[in-house]
Order: sequence, then structure tokens, then C-alpha cells
Amino acid sequence: MSRSKQPATGRIAFQGQPGAYSDLACRTAFPRMETLPCPGFEDAFDAVRTGRARLAMIPIENSVAGRVAEPHQLLPHSELHIVGEHFQRVEHHLLAVSGATLKTLKTVQSHVQALDQCRKVTRQLGLKRVVGADTAGSAAEVAKAGDNTRAAIASELAGKIYGLKSLRRNIEDAEHNTTRFIVLSRETVDPDKRKGPVITSFVFRVRNVPAALYKAMGGFATNGVNMTKLESYMVGGRFEATLFYSDVEGHPRDRALALALDELRFFSHEVKILGVYHAHPHRLKGGASGDD
Repeated sequence: MSRSKQPATGRIAFQGQPGAYSDLACRTAFPRMETLPCPGFEDAFDAVRTGRARLAMIPIENSVAGRVAEPHQLLPHSELHIVGEHFQRVEHHLLAVSGATLKTLKTVQSHVQALDQCRKVTRQLGLKRVVGADTAGSAAEVAKAGDNTRAAIASELAGKIYGLKSLRRNIEDAEHNTTRFIVLSRETVDPDKRKGPVITSFVFRVRNVPAALYKAMGGFATNGVNMTKLESYMVGGRFEATLFYSDVEGHPRDRALALALDELRFFSHEVKILGVYHAHPHRLKGGASGDD
């Protein structure tokens, strides 16, 4: 979603506390909108459905941690549409209260994934890991405790919100650490291909016959459609019921993609388009910029 098309007013919902990386993604991609923290992903979805927010910024995958599971389960039945995507570089900071130094620290608290992404630094400093509910919440707890032996791993934004100082920045092990977000709305968009590449996201379930997935995917290969993402996940706790989520390049009105989707429907059922939207510049640059 380009900045020229972003709403000038309104709220954008995200899952987490103020200062979470989802909050940072909202502020980066939509600086003119008010952010709305929500305790859970379903709450963020509901905020858009009920009109309390115009959009929602939802993480879908991370270059280190992989797929974010819950949104995949919620998307097919959410009645919302993907209208954009945003790639946010994850820059972890070691945050502590005023007066703390690297020598005074004994423990470090954060979400388990953030702790796992910063193993080198925490081991180097000899810090005991404390698993928190999320990164921003951990920063809030460290600030409230006022203990110079405690640190949190969170965003620079969280440090500013909760009055913590950064003892060390960019402490993540992987320099490519980037989260891909999708932007959800009650209304669809029809992106103009002349203004840039287009992504189509959809879900489907293959028929329970031999080689069904292989046959269903054949149409994309023969029609030259590039598939950038294919994820499978269980439906309703049944091992035989598998739903697939996919992103492909192109618009459903493109002849090649239209033919591929027709072939997919022949070998599948419950094919549902989740959204058609412009590709984020990150895809073209191959970088880790957090800018739209």
C-alpha cells in the first residue's frame, strides 16, 4: 500500500502493546494514522470488522522465525481483505533503566522468539533469559521494576515509550531479520498494474485424490505464474484436512493467472481470494528496508 493511497485519518489496529514491532510497522507504513493496540490477533481483526479501526497490520511471516500461525487460521473466515503488505526490519535493542550498565545486568526478558534471535549477545554478557509475553510488555515490566540488573529486548520505539535507554542496538544474530506484514481492510482494492507489480493471495483445499496438489500446482508452472509462498496447515485438528495459503505474482484478470486459477479449481475446492494488492518495494530491492 503506497503512502499516496494511505488513509489520511482513522485508526490502524495491531496485536500487542504500544511499542511492539507491529506498532512500529503501523507507524512506519501509515504515519498519519492512530495506532490501536489489541490484546490478541482476533481482537485486531474484530476492530476492523466492527469499524473501530479502518485497517489492521498483521504479521504473517518472519525471515528467521518463519510462519506466524494464528493469522493463517483466522484469515479464511475473517470477512476481511488483504489490501497491502509491509516488510519491517527487526532491530532489537537491549533496553534498561537509567543507571544500568552492561556490567550491572543479570537477566534479560523478552518474547521467546526475540530471545532466540539474540543468543550471541545474551551469552556473551552472561545474562539469564526470562521469557515474557511479548517484547513491548517486557520493556514495560523492566521499566516498572526500576531494577538496574534487569534488561529487556525490544524495539527502540518501546524504549522511548517506557523511558528506557538502549545499552546496545542491533543485537539480533541475523542481519536479515525482517517481518512481513499484511494490511487488512473491510473493503477490497483493485491495484493498477501500471503502478507496479501485483500480488494475489488465496487459500484452497485440494481434493482427496492421489497427486492432487501436484496437479493443482501444474497450472501455475505451465502458465508461467511465479508462486512466492505456499503454506499448508491443519484444519479443525484433522490430519486429513489440509488448507493451503499461497501468494502469486499477478492479477486474477491476467490471462496467465486466470488460466492457472481455473486449473486449480478443477483439482481443488474452497478456492478463496484473500486479496489483490501492490507488491512492497522490498520484493524488488531484495533488501530489508522498513520503508514503504
